[in-house]
Amino acid sequence: MIRLENLRMHYGVGDARVEVLRGVDLEIAHREHVAVTGPSGCGKTTLLLLLAALEPPTGRSVTVDDVALGALDANALADLRRDRIGIVFQSFHLVPSLSALDNVALPLEIARRADARERARQMLARVGLAARERHYPAQLSGGEQQRVAIARALVHRPALLLADEPTGNLDDHTGAMISEVLFELVAEYGATFVLVTHDIPLTRRCHRVLHLREGMLEASASPGAARSGTTPRSDERERKAASD
Repeated sequence: MIRLENLRMHYGVGDARVEVLRGVDLEIAHREHVAVTGPSGCGKTTLLLLLAALEPPTGRSVTVDDVALGALDANALADLRRDRIGIVFQSFHLVPSLSALDNVALPLEIARRADARERARQMLARVGLAARERHYPAQLSGGEQQRVAIARALVHRPALLLADEPTGNLDDHTGAMISEVLFELVAEYGATFVLVTHDIPLTRRCHRVLHLREGMLEASASPGAARSGTTPRSDERERKAASD
């Protein structure tokens, strides 16, 4: 599903140049669930932005679902995100002037789907917010906003779901609830799932845990075969990689 070959990324030039990713090689299988951990500033969010085609990679070093992202123009990248990628942000990124229903329907309306609002209603029901569809983000709790964001990210049933600290702004109880919703829907839809997290319980539900430090893939659990439709606990090496 994902292939990274000598992936590099930097910001700035000259003395202000900062190397964010320094030659990352990685393959992720279809339907695999992968957690990315590491200290702040090590390149985790940048890695997700590259996978989401929101930042340009160095050369053609990022391939998603057999598509080399570096070979696509801006319109093709937008189409790829719309049709095949879902993104869940730590800060929700809901449109404040739209209701929960309209936020979830937005990706399908952009794609001109005639059933956009009906599918959005179904997704809100799946995340337990059928009664809140007319509420605006400011009228929802943090956990409810994140559930709306999850519904929006999955309403078009993407092949790849990316999540950046999906429980980072939530208390432990709400975070556990969000985790259940995420993994249940990802398994049901058969999506490949890559998430950045410091939440150890989340990493334990993934097939693999990768560790980034200073822009380099420093350690990872033994890959093994992706196990479709399950949310296994990590083995001892995964727990060690997540807690370094």
